Amino acid sequence: MTAALAHPSPLRFAANLSWLYTDLPFLDRFEAAARDGFTGVECLFPHEHPQQDVAARLQAHGLQLVLFNAHPGQWAAGERGLACLPGREADFQNAVLQALDLAQALDCPRIHLMAGLCDDTDAASAWARYERNLAWAADQAHQADRMVLIEPINDRDMPGYLLRRQDDAHTLVERIGSPHLQVQMDLYHCQIVEGDLTTKLRQHLPSGRVGHLQIAAVPDRGEPDQGELSYPHLFAELQALNWAGWIGCEYRPRQAGPGGTTAGLGWLRRATQKS
Repeated sequence: MTAALAHPSPLRFAANLSWLYTDLPFLDRFEAAARDGFTGVECLFPHEHPQQDVAARLQAHGLQLVLFNAHPGQWAAGERGLACLPGREADFQNAVLQALDLAQALDCPRIHLMAGLCDDTDAASAWARYERNLAWAADQAHQADRMVLIEPINDRDMPGYLLRRQDDAHTLVERIGSPHLQVQMDLYHCQIVEGDLTTKLRQHLPSGRVGHLQIAAVPDRGEPDQGELSYPHLFAELQALNWAGWIGCEYRPRQAGPGGTTAGLGWLRRATQKS
């Protein structure tokens, strides 16, 4: 059992602006997050908004952009990443290079590279393509002094997604062997696919291969204060493991409409008070 630290580091939470404050236009969500006490933010696709406007909001409100996704391909047409897709290597490389340029401009240290969807009949070749593409991306990230991350995603929310399990992600990262490639561990997805989160945190966090965490309730993906996961227990475990990274709040507020995100932040106040 992990021993608790005498003076654990405070947990750091980043508001996911693609999921929170959705009653507001995207660029207005930065101010709302800062007003609620967030100092870090993450989002899916900042390239959909003028770079100078995003940079201005970050600076005006004293926020750090801690993570965003590289271009995932034709999202409206159902694509969920390019890294494992046949014949899309050039598109993947362009997406990575553009994301690294944007990360430099916005001073963001981490980029999530989505794997893509895969037909089980093509699984072996998809995994081989995925590994080759990630090795190339990790080399580019090294040159740019950034981190690229991969995230296991549950097959219920995203049917057919190639990367679903923590062990598969960690095996890939370990085999590629670049310090610029890490795992994005979303506890919501991990619980749905595998469960046993306490053991998995104790197994994977000390390895140094986890670069970012994300949270949401299970099963409804709401605020992390209801459902089958005990986040007070998990937060205490993270402190005992001396987790010093960011925890992304990628959940869907249960209260819809104006003020819904703010109204649901009681869990955050309790977590940070204990930190």
